[in-house]
Amino acid sequence: MVLQLGVLVGFAVVAVVVFLVGDRLRPASWRHEDDAGAGTMMLDLVNMFFAAIVAFVVVILWQQYDDSHGHTVAEGKALVTVYETANDLPAQDRTQIQGLVRDYTKQVIGEEWQTMDKQRRLSPATQSTLDDLRAAVSALPTTDDNAKSLQDKASTAVDGISDARYDRGLDASYRLPGFLYVALWFSTVMLLFGTVFSGVVVTKRSVIMTGLFGVVIGAVIVAVYQLDQPFSGGNHVSKDAYELALARFQHIADSNTSAMSTNPR
Repeated sequence: MVLQLGVLVGFAVVAVVVFLVGDRLRPASWRHEDDAGAGTMMLDLVNMFFAAIVAFVVVILWQQYDDSHGHTVAEGKALVTVYETANDLPAQDRTQIQGLVRDYTKQVIGEEWQTMDKQRRLSPATQSTLDDLRAAVSALPTTDDNAKSLQDKASTAVDGISDARYDRGLDASYRLPGFLYVALWFSTVMLLFGTVFSGVVVTKRSVIMTGLFGVVIGAVIVAVYQLDQPFSGGNHVSKDAYELALARFQHIADSNTSAMSTNPR
């Protein structure tokens, strides 16, 4: 941080030296009668700097938000794959594995979502359920090629769940780098003080316009902080991937019940 501040101070000194030396060398016709031009140039630079920082931050955070949603979709698809694969297993194994998949999915959108919202981390209890699911899949009998194929398919899907969950944990704890927040707030302060440096006369109209100006800046800052919380805040990643998975589980369960009633043993 000290080095960065030193660089900023150094550039400020260089800019002043260039300005003073250049003033002695430039033709007299280039000079203005007052410093209004300097104020306009300064405001333009501050506006450009603020817009550039905001654009850069929003692009980073929106990409992170999009990646976070993609990880939930990948996890939801893997959950459905395990559940569907278990449907071809013997009754006891099918009931155990499908029950664990369903319990894990409900824990994710319940307890774990609250943990990610408040603590920016994953729930140990939900991880325990996933460990139980992995153990149950690993313990499946492989007496023939078909049974081995089902276990391999279920194991691959469980690995997919674990990978997506790991990514989701990183997403939940992600924060925008501190230096970008420093740059954002620095440009915001400079932008707000621009109304002072501009020399605008204080009137009822200018006060109202300045207030609206502040509202716009505040809205931008709020939007940035909301995007920096992909699993909390007002713009969190939706649970639709898991809710769709639960709906698929229910459809499979209903189909099994219908098939058993049609073909009783």
